Amino acid sequence: MTIDRASEERVREAEYNVNRVWQTWRSEFETKTSKEVLAMVAYQFAKLYYQLLHNVDESQHLFAGFEAELDRLLDITDDKGAGIRIEKDKSL
Repeated sequence: MTIDRASEERVREAEYNVNRVWQTWRSEFETKTSKEVLAMVAYQFAKLYYQLLHNVDESQHLFAGFEAELDRLLDITDDKGAGIRIEKDKSL
C-alpha cells in the first residue's frame, strides 16, 4: 500500500486505533477467532464512519437553515417601507 505524505499521520492514527481496539477486544472476547474480532472492529469503525457522515449532513442542513434565516434578517425594512439590503461579502 502506498501512502502519500499528506495522509501519513491520519493513516498512522487509524492504524494505531484499529490495533488498540483489536487488542482490547481480542482479550475481551476470548472465544472469538482473530478474524472474527477483526470483523467486529471493521464493523465498529464503519458504523462510526457512517454516523459521522450522518452528523455532517445534519449539520449542513442546520447551517443552511441558519444562513437562510440570517439572510432574511439582514433584509431590513425602515418605517417608510423602503427596503434596505445589507450586501454579504461574496469572497467568504
